[in-house]
Amino acid sequence: MSSRGESASESTGSGPGRSSAAARGPRTVASRPPQPPGTRFTSRAAILLLVVLVLGVSYASSLRAYLDQRATIESTKAEIAQSEKAIAELEREKRRWSDDAYVKAQARQHLGYLMPGETGYQVLDENGEPLDSVAALADPDEVIKEEPVAWWETVWTSVELAGNPPPARPTAPKVIDGVKKNEQEKQ
Repeated sequence: MSSRGESASESTGSGPGRSSAAARGPRTVASRPPQPPGTRFTSRAAILLLVVLVLGVSYASSLRAYLDQRATIESTKAEIAQSEKAIAELEREKRRWSDDAYVKAQARQHLGYLMPGETGYQVLDENGEPLDSVAALADPDEVIKEEPVAWWETVWTSVELAGNPPPARPTAPKVIDGVKKNEQEKQ
């Protein structure tokens, strides 16, 4: 049995022309200086960079279209909200005109109508011009309504008051303007 080294030399030595290649030794590239691994810019890296740039540009245009659509949606939502507000205002005006008291007030104000048996008076200023009326009916939706207080707010106020009691009020003076309290009650 022979060792691996011997068999390898025997196989490379057989055949024409192989002996001369084996005699020359291993090939080396002398034209390029050795570079540390990972610092070479290869054609594969250039192609990869090109693909990444193309993807970036395509995604950027898609992102721009997305942002434009979002801006359009926001402006449309604002227009819808403004239209809904105008519709609500018109509906409120319509409800006001269905109220008899409002209709009567408008007839009195704009047309000068009076109820049967009433006498109308017009107040004039120093120039003889009629003064405008300041009385007007309030919108039923705008009437001040007392909003209920939640029970937990009442409880929390009570807890805060228990932890920080208000300062004691001074007692009422016994003498007011030189007269004692008992004498004031008799008078």
